[in-house]
Amino acid sequence: MQKISDFRQKEVVNISSGARLGFVTDAVIDEANGYVKALIVPQRGKKLGVFGKESEYEILWENIRKIGEDIVLVEGVREVE
Repeated sequence: MQKISDFRQKEVVNISSGARLGFVTDAVIDEANGYVKALIVPQRGKKLGVFGKESEYEILWENIRKIGEDIVLVEGVREVE
């Protein structure tokens, strides 16, 4: 069994493009049943500014293809603000 805190040490990679997305900073939890709905990864190179919001990737749980010892392979990544 994996803990959410374990994901912070795993790099997330999009298998469609080969892009390294970064590391998980947060998770979206379904409060009704306690399941993880999505993982949140901040977009690289985007900094929180005075007048802007930081962009991030939301990776739905069903789009995770493989969880390895130090990497998470994903598809279907979408950017959210």
